[in-house]
Amino acid sequence: MKALALIFDGFEELEAVAPFALLRRAGVDLTIASAKTSVTGSHNITLANLTVLDTVSYFEYDCLIIPGGAHYKYLQSAENVHEIIKYFIDTDKIIAAICAAPTILGQLGYLKGKSYTCFTAMNADFGGSYQDRGVVTDGNLITARSAAYAIDFAYEIIRRLAGDEILSRVQKQIYYEK
Repeated sequence: MKALALIFDGFEELEAVAPFALLRRAGVDLTIASAKTSVTGSHNITLANLTVLDTVSYFEYDCLIIPGGAHYKYLQSAENVHEIIKYFIDTDKIIAAICAAPTILGQLGYLKGKSYTCFTAMNADFGGSYQDRGVVTDGNLITARSAAYAIDFAYEIIRRLAGDEILSRVQKQIYYEK
């Protein structure tokens, strides 16, 4: 269970930190990568001790996680990020994107024929079926609408990577009740 998360300056902190913490609780081997060893989010919170993306062997991972936020503008033009996304699509590995991040997948043509969600105001004709829901899973694609769904997003990633038993254990640790 290895997950690679991509964050750059302007990332949405809630969409990153909540899933990262829950994935670590689940025992997922999580690498948080960026262009540099520290980045600052959209609410001026800095994450440090990150892995430099150019040093990552991304083909060793089972899941790619892309939080949303203003860093999506960088993701739109980052060829190395597009290469990584293409690898995960081509090898049918899990890709999890939240808020603005699914729009990157849509712009690259990877939402065609897929059910997905994203930040509602950013939805465009990506050739798929937009779902007005918090979290949508279609095959190995997990998408979430906004920061409000960061925990549910993380739970779906954990369920897919570690199974229902581990997910239940994590939910009990944080006193999650439905």
